Amino acid sequence: MVEYNPFVRETVHNPFPTYRRLRDEAPVYHNEEVGFWALSRYEDVIAAHLDTDAFSSAHGVTIEGADLGAPFLIVKDPPEHTLHRKIVGRMFTPRRIGLLEPFIRRTAASLLDRFRDADRFDLVQDFSFRFPLDVISELIGIPEALREPIHDLSDRIAARSEDMTTSPDVYQASAELWSLLAGLVKDRRRNPGDDVITLLMNTAVEDEHGDTRTLDDAELASRFLELAFAGHETVAKLIPNAVIALSWYPGQRRELAADPSLLPNAVEEMLRWDPPSHYQGRWTLRDVELHGTVIPADQRVILITGSAVHDERKYPEPELFDIHRSIDRHVSFGFGRHLCLGASLARLETRVAIEELLKRFPDFTFDPAGVERHYSGNVRGLSRLPLVVERSATPV
Repeated sequence: MVEYNPFVRETVHNPFPTYRRLRDEAPVYHNEEVGFWALSRYEDVIAAHLDTDAFSSAHGVTIEGADLGAPFLIVKDPPEHTLHRKIVGRMFTPRRIGLLEPFIRRTAASLLDRFRDADRFDLVQDFSFRFPLDVISELIGIPEALREPIHDLSDRIAARSEDMTTSPDVYQASAELWSLLAGLVKDRRRNPGDDVITLLMNTAVEDEHGDTRTLDDAELASRFLELAFAGHETVAKLIPNAVIALSWYPGQRRELAADPSLLPNAVEEMLRWDPPSHYQGRWTLRDVELHGTVIPADQRVILITGSAVHDERKYPEPELFDIHRSIDRHVSFGFGRHLCLGASLARLETRVAIEELLKRFPDFTFDPAGVERHYSGNVRGLSRLPLVVERSATPV
């Protein structure tokens, strides 16, 4: 009988064999000891994302429930979710995101140029966490001096032990980050600027009662917090996962270095091959019957993204990384109502990051001895990835 606990270190290191057994042997899986159900097949995960009458987000998206009652959009249902998403969505229009590309490219280039003459550097510590953090900070107006503290606090908030206990430090870090960002909101009230938080302060929308209002300071701090946290964590984890793939498949890396026009589709495959978020939690509002099994009402259910995007029923030979794979849609940024608002920004950042990396370092490997994994809830990624640069090609 297959056993699945996403906090077991062996599973975290390589969850894909377990995912395959879940899809084949237990597509509706129940872990009675921990207290959750799990869906692992692509079509089932998609359907659950869309069936918001049966699967609610309001009880949090983690197994352990640490985010229950959190002020994030991802743990809200309508009408509150609809109102706040309408406001925040105005900052992620295609036009606004497109205008950011020159700044994003300059940011990536300046960080990577520091290592032009280096034989090795840590991709995570020296680049992948700092790059998206600088981008989202400029976008929403976080001063440079606060960016590294915000990253450290974000890591502390996401950290989880193997026994699934939530350390008191998680709550302490959450309180510290909230206090820091609430202070920034108050400062922005006094000193408005040309940034997203000022835009959100001045944006009025109509609520479900037909009343028009703007966000108060607590709501703004919540939007600030989720943008700062989610706005860099996803890309910070996706870039190293992608670089692992490009190290294992050097032929495809060379293709991308020679022809950057292949990168948009390659980014879709990077998102599929090892997405930064491997599951999203839901709560059943009624009994749900699937594959002859009934999931009762008032149960935690996790939708296993990392398994859905490796489902052979959807993707032939899913364990292979293939930048030419045809991908019509996948669930790596969620789906339906809770599709990640920043998905287009994350795709742009990842494309630019890989393009600028390959311009300077078309040939590289990584040192397995120095790789360290970051253990968190539903986010899968590395805390260290020593990149070893091959000097067979002349950097531009």
